[in-house]
Amino acid sequence: MERIIQITAGRGPAECTWVAAQVLKKVLEEAQDQQLDVVLLQRETGQENGTVETASIAVKGIDAENFVNSWVGTIQWIGQSQFRKMHKRKNWFIGIFEIEPQKNVSVSENDIQYQAMRSSGAGGQHVNKVSSAIRATHIPTGIAVVAMDSRSQHQNKKLATERLLKKLEDEKLTQLKNHVGKQWENQLNIQRGNPIRVFTGSDFKKNKIEKTYKATRQKLKNDLHNENNR
Repeated sequence: MERIIQITAGRGPAECTWVAAQVLKKVLEEAQDQQLDVVLLQRETGQENGTVETASIAVKGIDAENFVNSWVGTIQWIGQSQFRKMHKRKNWFIGIFEIEPQKNVSVSENDIQYQAMRSSGAGGQHVNKVSSAIRATHIPTGIAVVAMDSRSQHQNKKLATERLLKKLEDEKLTQLKNHVGKQWENQLNIQRGNPIRVFTGSDFKKNKIEKTYKATRQKLKNDLHNENNR
């Protein structure tokens, strides 16, 4: 089973793109822990170093559905801005959405149906009497084209095939644009309420233990100062 998810900072500020990058790491780590196969399909970096505007991931495995369901929704991070230390805002939101896989249009000779038909238009009596025109139809999609440029049926068949492949390529491009459009809608539709997961701390670990020697150094200075004053 394969599921595709999109992690997006939406139209949020740089802080949200930082959160998106951290969540991307978390998703990949958790998927690996659950022995799921993940493929990073697309990643668009943010303006700041180490940030991510949006990323799409394919998740494969027996438990892929449950894994994806546990992530899809609003993700909240509670913490200090990584870029504006004096900024008062502490809550940042990004979204994770599921994306329907694109249908790849594969073309084989068995998928194309050719039909001879009488040509029409300019060309004299010969064109009108001979079935030299060719209609080529892609059976899976129903897309069809006609070629009647030549008196040769063989040449028209070749032209019809070329035009059909071009039309199928244009259709694939249209689907891709629609796909991108849906992703853009996802970036606009991030809900701030009812987050499915909440993270805190700069490394996204709730029980983070910061190792600092500031207090120890201060204590040594005080002890040394007291020793000198004796």
